[in-house]
Amino acid sequence: MISHTAMWRAIDNFASSRNMTCSALARLSGLDATTFNKSKRWAGGKPRWPSTQSLAKIIHATNATVEEFVACIPKE
Repeated sequence: MISHTAMWRAIDNFASSRNMTCSALARLSGLDATTFNKSKRWAGGKPRWPSTQSLAKIIHATNATVEEFVACIPKE
């Protein structure tokens, strides 16, 4: 199972692998620049997970494959 922390690290790693910040990755994907901000990863003390739509958008916008994204998920 992929943890909340690992999923967000995957987004951080994926952006880094593309020499981008998370904000730049979000903008490139047509998302608000703050979509992947660390401050938005928790809401009301509960974990906020990225949507599958957001993940699909970053994969598509970077011409990556799902496998390339999955490779960015850290092993826990």
